[in-house]
Amino acid sequence: MSLIWKLLRQHISVPQFLGFFFANLVGMFIVLLGCQFYADVMPVFTSEDSFMRHNYVIVSKSVGAGSALSGRSNSFTPSDTAALLSSPSVKSVGAFSRAEYNIHATMGIQGNNFINTELFLESVPDKYVDVPLSQWQYAEGSPEVPIILPRSYLAMYNFGFAQTHGLPKISDGVAGMLDVSLFVRGNGHEGTFRGKVIGFSSRLNTILVPERFILWSNGQYAPSEHSAPSRLIMEVDNPAGEQFTALLSDNGLEQEDDNRQAERMTYFLRIVVVLVMAVGLVISALSFYILMLSIWLLVQKNAEKLENLLLLGYSPRRTALPYQLLTVALNALVLVIALLVVWLVRGRYLDMLQTLSASVDFPGMQHTILLGLALLLVVSFVNIIAIRRKVAKLSEK
Repeated sequence: MSLIWKLLRQHISVPQFLGFFFANLVGMFIVLLGCQFYADVMPVFTSEDSFMRHNYVIVSKSVGAGSALSGRSNSFTPSDTAALLSSPSVKSVGAFSRAEYNIHATMGIQGNNFINTELFLESVPDKYVDVPLSQWQYAEGSPEVPIILPRSYLAMYNFGFAQTHGLPKISDGVAGMLDVSLFVRGNGHEGTFRGKVIGFSSRLNTILVPERFILWSNGQYAPSEHSAPSRLIMEVDNPAGEQFTALLSDNGLEQEDDNRQAERMTYFLRIVVVLVMAVGLVISALSFYILMLSIWLLVQKNAEKLENLLLLGYSPRRTALPYQLLTVALNALVLVIALLVVWLVRGRYLDMLQTLSASVDFPGMQHTILLGLALLLVVSFVNIIAIRRKVAKLSEK
């Protein structure tokens, strides 16, 4: 073995092997990063909302079906609700109730307000809010009100206000850090309430409070106001089914929390990842060709000496072993460094993804590691077979 290693070292071309090493490293890194990024980003688009089940949908009348221009109301009547309930695809229908009085709200953290504006509150029947009832209770007259905020508020704070003011970013798990104050006025009365943020929802574009609070506060601050609901929440068998889609079309409704945009983004994400990984595989294939060319040139330079070793009784397998170990070691080193770089890059973008979707459980790197090991085994196996055949041809002369 020592004789073969001495022969091997004499004609090693460092530039050729460095070319293979860096080309293979780039290709392996692109493939593994594409796999890991896809695995990390997909849950952001496909995860269900933590406060609304997947078969709950929010609908409103489309602009053409109900607007001031068309002469039709955007509100839902009892007959509209009955018509929807008559469909076999609809299990139940609930109405959004809104606060009929004036509301001014401030939101901040550690004494720094990042929202100071007029807004409105809404509620839905409690059964449509998928949280423990102990967190979604309101006692009449209590100064503390549980609320669910749109996730866009969280993103606005983390990527706007927090970065410019040097404040910590927050996630679902620390939603209680938010200070929310509600100042209400109506019917000659004023009141102040503290909002207890229990989480964020990506499917809601409104501030949600318990239905009991809306009913009580409307009675206190706007007893004479009774607006018909302009939005409904429905429990359906299959939100993507043809029967439900036809129901929306026939009744001039549109699905406000429609996830088709997320589906399109997921589709394009898949295409981009496939293209990126294909580029990485091409680079890896070219680097594999460089390695094989380097090994063949090395064997060719040592052909005469290797033939002498074979004549002295060295087996082709033993003669090829140093070359095979060299290729496997290079491939293994490439894999280790590529995984390390992917881990470092992942740490940078994962913070942003966790801020956007803190409730999502992101996968680990096990699938990426398995993919890298699979590529290592395949490439090393091909290298070993090719080198053995090259050396075997020398023994046939």
